[in-house]
Amino acid sequence: QVQLVESGGGLVQPGGSLRLSCAASGSIFRIYVMGWYRQAPGKQRELVAGISGGGSTNYADSVKGRFTISRDNAKNTVYLQMNSLKPEDTAVYYCKLTSLGVQYWGQGTQVTVSS
Repeated sequence: QVQLVESGGGLVQPGGSLRLSCAASGSIFRIYVMGWYRQAPGKQRELVAGISGGGSTNYADSVKGRFTISRDNAKNTVYLQMNSLKPEDTAVYYCKLTSLGVQYWGQGTQVTVSS
């Protein structure tokens, strides 16, 4: 079993920054993909950013140039640095780990961008 614990969400003003963390524990294999998703009220969950075991990254067009995903394999942790936040970034952010075809999700952390 794999457990994911997210942290770092909160309330921030437009233009501000937040850094989300997702720590994985349990039966984790070295090569795995991790990603951040978000779900706003009334909308479907969408991919924000992903990072492979080798460090390749991909981003949603809406966050390119503002968000950066990174990982620390020694700590089994993935990060999402979010800069220049906009009100439309408001959502619950979820961490996902995929290993050997199995997907694991975190409990989610709320990010609210508002003045």
